[in-house]
Amino acid sequence: MKKGQNSKLKIIPLGGLEQIGMNITAFEYEDSIIVVDCGLSFPEDDMLGIDLVIPDITYLKNNVDRVKGFFITHGHEDHIGAIPYVLKEINVPVYATKLTNGIIEHKLREHNMVTKVKRKVVKYGQHINLGCFRVEFIRTNHSIADAAALAIYSPAGTVVHTGDFKVDYTPVFGDPIDLQRFGEIGKKGVLALMCDSTNAERPGYTSSEKTVGKTFDHIFADHVNSRIIVATFASNVDRVQQVINSAYKYGRKVVVEGRSMVNIITIASELGYLNIPDKTLIDIEELKNYPDEQTVLITTGSQGESMAALSRMASNLHKKITIQPGDTVIFSSSPIPGNEKAVSRVINELSRKGADVIFQDTHVSGHACQEDIKLIYSLVKPQYAIPVHGEYKHLKAQARIARELGIAKENIFVLSSGDVLELDENGAAVTGEVPVGDIMVDGLGVGDVGNIVLRDRQHLAEDGIIIVVLTLEGSSGQVVAGPDIVTRGFVYVRGSESLMDEARMVLEDTVSYCEQKNITDWGKIKNEIKDSLGEFVWKKTKRRPMIMPIIMEV
Repeated sequence: MKKGQNSKLKIIPLGGLEQIGMNITAFEYEDSIIVVDCGLSFPEDDMLGIDLVIPDITYLKNNVDRVKGFFITHGHEDHIGAIPYVLKEINVPVYATKLTNGIIEHKLREHNMVTKVKRKVVKYGQHINLGCFRVEFIRTNHSIADAAALAIYSPAGTVVHTGDFKVDYTPVFGDPIDLQRFGEIGKKGVLALMCDSTNAERPGYTSSEKTVGKTFDHIFADHVNSRIIVATFASNVDRVQQVINSAYKYGRKVVVEGRSMVNIITIASELGYLNIPDKTLIDIEELKNYPDEQTVLITTGSQGESMAALSRMASNLHKKITIQPGDTVIFSSSPIPGNEKAVSRVINELSRKGADVIFQDTHVSGHACQEDIKLIYSLVKPQYAIPVHGEYKHLKAQARIARELGIAKENIFVLSSGDVLELDENGAAVTGEVPVGDIMVDGLGVGDVGNIVLRDRQHLAEDGIIIVVLTLEGSSGQVVAGPDIVTRGFVYVRGSESLMDEARMVLEDTVSYCEQKNITDWGKIKNEIKDSLGEFVWKKTKRRPMIMPIIMEV
């Protein structure tokens, strides 16, 4: 690795700051760029009809010949979800651990891209050399197995990126986080630490995943006479393992329901990350062969998502499963910020149907709380702190922790997506910005729905639409038919005949005004119609529906 004379390392977050989700960061040194993670986020309430949001990768496209590869920390949607979309534009190799790669492979298969994208499965402790960079994968714990932190070695210094992590000394699968390795890297000197901030506001330590297993055991022991339904994140393989362990112990059969849940469990068991005793898993069709008290359902929908299996059960829309009085439903997750209303709606629906809903002590976080964050800082001893993964308040909370641990204020960088941070051991500063933003995916369209289309959708949703149809004679410009009015989402026409009649009169006046003034330009006629009808409707209803004049020629 040649030592650059005076080059600095650039760190460019292209997403994932000031929000939970859409994590993607570029690291650049001279002619080499590597990218860490490539996630999506889910649409906000005001993104009407949008399915997913992916990052704007204009910067990578403009420098595509320098991009060497993607390094993925773990297999959650907010870190891998945009891979199929981004790799259609920038086809470089993807490096990830075994389970993460399995989940990515499944995604690529859905997009018919498996043969087009080069993938490399990496083991913990392995180093990958790409351009001016060397990247090492370090074992961490998270709410999905095979999570990794990355040590990124560049001529300007070493950056440690934790990925999403927690410190779990008794994980369900695999070994505890490799704290020793963090310490060894810290001893050699670390330029910057980019640390997960999701739980930086929470004091104390994050509990071990195993504690949930004990809670499940107690719940199973207390509810031997009822069917048990457990809702959790599809990707939390360890949680699913613990439900299966309790089910096996109490002689219950297990059904897995929800497309994403079935996918991930299939991948995890094929790769050996799930240990399912023989004859424990049964198909949903076989449920009727067993009494309720001998069955457990593991399902998606713990966030109240309207299309997920649990929500469909709660609102009687599920084809195979009906909630009955006496069912025990366990919510094994905590609501992601913003989902609280949806979750409580589903809980109310389930309770109304007579189910016993349990959500206390049935979840532990996959993210480090304050004491675990302090531990990582103390081991890594970075010169600079760059909090990542979180909303602004989470990043600020971690900045406060870094200050308490003695890192100078000017060495802590709370960045925004798009900032270019240039650093080496002699100094660091934000030196510019690159284009970033939300690219919206709606159906098969990527980026074809933008702010203008959303604004129209908002407009239609709030005030509806009025379509005015007018037929003119080609040669003379005289009105042959119309103006006719069609409305949608504005008023219920049958109850508002008089309003419609008045509107028609206004339009006829406008059209005859245009005829008198010899206005034959269609654009002008349309504007006259929009203005006069808009003014009339506003006076009468205090609403501003979208008005679309359509002129035809015969």
